[in-house]
Amino acid sequence: MKKTLSILLVISLLLSFAACAAKQDGETTTKAPDKVSEKIDINVFTISGPTGIGMVNMMALSADEAKENYNFTVAATPQEVVSKISNGEADIAAVPTNLASTLYKKTEGKIKILAVNTLGVLNVLNFKGDEIKSLADLKGRTIYTTGKGSNPEYIINYLLKANDIDPEKDVKIEYKQEGSELVPVWNTDETAVIIAPQPVATSIKLNYEGSEIVIDLNDEWEKVSSDSRLMMGCVIARSDFIEKNPEAVEAFLADYKASVDAVCADVEKTAQLCEEKGIVPKAPLAKAAIPNCNICFITGEEMKTNLTGYLNVLFQADPTSVGGQMPDDGFWYVK
Repeated sequence: MKKTLSILLVISLLLSFAACAAKQDGETTTKAPDKVSEKIDINVFTISGPTGIGMVNMMALSADEAKENYNFTVAATPQEVVSKISNGEADIAAVPTNLASTLYKKTEGKIKILAVNTLGVLNVLNFKGDEIKSLADLKGRTIYTTGKGSNPEYIINYLLKANDIDPEKDVKIEYKQEGSELVPVWNTDETAVIIAPQPVATSIKLNYEGSEIVIDLNDEWEKVSSDSRLMMGCVIARSDFIEKNPEAVEAFLADYKASVDAVCADVEKTAQLCEEKGIVPKAPLAKAAIPNCNICFITGEEMKTNLTGYLNVLFQADPTSVGGQMPDDGFWYVK
C-alpha cells in the first residue's frame, strides 16, 4: 500500500512539473517582444546670441541622453536659416519671432512656431549722463542704438510714445549698423544714452567702469501693454516634419525645455558651453550676460496670445516686418 502511494505521489509531482514547464514554454512563445522606438535624425539650426543660448545644454547631450538624434548647426545669419528651412535642410530652427512670421508668409504656411525661447534683450545703459529712472527721463537726451528699419527701432519708438516722448522731436536717435559700433560711443560722448541688445549691452558695461544697465525694456513693455509681451526669439519647425514626426517633435520640446531650465540652474556651465558651441564669443561675457538675456520656454495659448500682441505692434509700425500681414491660426503649434 505504501509503495503504491509513493508511486502515485511521484507521478503527481512529475505531472505538476510538466504543467509548469508547459506554462513557462507557452509564456515564452506567446509573449510579444518589447517595442523599441527608434530615434530619428533631426537637423536643428540656430543663430549665435541670445536666441541660441537656450539650446546649448541640449547641444551638449550625449547620444544616449538625447531623446532623438539631433544634428546641430550654428548659422552665421538668420538669412542662412531661412534658406535651410525653405529648402528642407533644416527641420527645426531658432530664429527671431518676426522672421518666423515672415517665413510663414513666404513659404505659404509651411512652417509653424513651436515655442518662444527669448523675451526682450534690449537694455538702456547710462554712463555719466543725468540719472535715469524711467523712459520718461530720456526726453532731451541723445540715444545711440542699432536696428534702423527693423525690430529695435519699432520697439523703441513704441515705448517712447507710450511714455509721451516723440521719437522725432523729444530725443535725438543715432543708429549704428552693428552692435559692436555701440561699444566705443562713450569715448566721444559720455553723457549719451545707449540702447543695446545682449550680450553687447553687457560688453559695454564691462568696458566702462561706473556705467550701468538702468532699464530692461521688457519691464517697460509690460507697463504699457496688458495683452502682449516683448517676445523676440522662438523655435520653428517645418509643417511637414511636424505632421510626419509628431512624437519626435514632442521629444524635442521636452529636451529643449530641460535645456532652458539648465540655463538658470547652472549659468557657469551654460556660459562655457556658449563659448564652445559658438553662441557667445567668450564664456565670461556669456556668464555676465545670461541673467539679462531673458531666456524662456513658452508654448501653447500663452505663446499665441502674447506673441500676437507683439507682432501686431510691429505690424502697425511696418507690415513688412512680419511678412506683410499678421499670421493666421495655422502659424501656431498649439495642442
